Amino acid sequence: MKKVKVIFAGVLFLFLSIGANSQTKTEVDYFLGKWNVLITGTPNGDARMVFILEKKDNTISGIVQDTTGVEISKITNTEVSENQVTVYFNTQGYDINLVMEKKDEDHIKGSLMGMFDATGNRVKENKK
Repeated sequence: MKKVKVIFAGVLFLFLSIGANSQTKTEVDYFLGKWNVLITGTPNGDARMVFILEKKDNTISGIVQDTTGVEISKITNTEVSENQVTVYFNTQGYDINLVMEKKDEDHIKGSLMGMFDATGNRVKENKK
C-alpha cells in the first residue's frame, strides 16, 4: 500500500510540474516577435520605437530599432512575470527600462522608466 501512495504522489507531482512549466512558456511566448511602441509625454515629445524580441536559452533577448529599421540598442536584460515583461536597454548614454503588459492578443500597455506611458501593437508579418 505504501508503494501505491508513493507512485500516486510521483504521478501527481509530474502532472503539476508539466502544468506549471507550460504556463510559464505561454506567458513568455506572448511577447516574442516585433512590436511597434509609442511612448508619450517624454521631454523630447512622443517617441516611436520597434522592439524585436526573441527567445534564446529560455530567456528573451532582442534589439530596439527606430521606425526606419536602424538599430538603436541591444536589449541587455529582461524580467518576465505574469502577463508582463520588463526589457532593459541603453540609449543616448542612459540605462532605460520598458515595462510591457499584456492588454489583449496583439496589444500592450506599459511605461518607460515608470514615468512615461507606452502603448504598442504587434507587427504581423505577411506570410507568402
